[in-house]
Amino acid sequence: MPSTTLQITTADGSADAFAAFPDDGEQHPGVLLYMDVFGVRPVLEQRARELAEHGYYVLVPNVYYRHGTTPLVELPEHISNDARIAIVDQLMPFVEAHTVDRVLRDADAYVSFLTAQPEVSAGPVAAIGYCMGAVLALRTAAADPDRVAAVAGFHPGLLVTDAPESPHRLAPRLTARIHLAHAEPDMTPEAIAELDHALDAAGVDYTSEIYPGTVHGFTMSDTSAFNPAALQHHWDRLIPLLAGTLTTG
Repeated sequence: MPSTTLQITTADGSADAFAAFPDDGEQHPGVLLYMDVFGVRPVLEQRARELAEHGYYVLVPNVYYRHGTTPLVELPEHISNDARIAIVDQLMPFVEAHTVDRVLRDADAYVSFLTAQPEVSAGPVAAIGYCMGAVLALRTAAADPDRVAAVAGFHPGLLVTDAPESPHRLAPRLTARIHLAHAEPDMTPEAIAELDHALDAAGVDYTSEIYPGTVHGFTMSDTSAFNPAALQHHWDRLIPLLAGTLTTG
């Protein structure tokens, strides 16, 4: 499965990125894959390759690019529960600096870059994300409904807040088909109900599901949160979503 590293020109600089795509010389639908808090690393590169095996061109940008290229901090091969706290503390300044304005400027650059690649077929793309990447995927779809036809967010966390820019308030702008996969402790039943109500009221085509027996980060095999059954469930939801929304061939 071919893969490459790229530079994406944005309004604020140049973002390093990883891409994987089928080795058949044909064009394939594009998928923008947003990283989790720990950033672009081998587990996400492998995720992109696995997704590419299903017939997609997958782009994984380093959303922390304003602070440096990947990796910004040293990560162990396995992120234990004890190590997680210290690593997140190191990364939190980068997360907090990634304002909504920056997210939207970058989203436009990422989607424009993705759709311009010669290996990417005409038509809409998907935006998927893990952890904080799920929020970025939703914001991308809301900002660019004509070019984003599918969204998948896994263990997303903060989708309902009191802030005016809370992700659940984006519902009226969403036209993409959406799958949201919650870890059991990530959101209260009240928050999930408020999220579902906003999506229902806006007429969004979505599924919102709690994956049983999971904790935050359940798809990431390089962390102690990893749940193999939940990762498979993630594929069982993600692949049909993409196949039902993106033009192939």
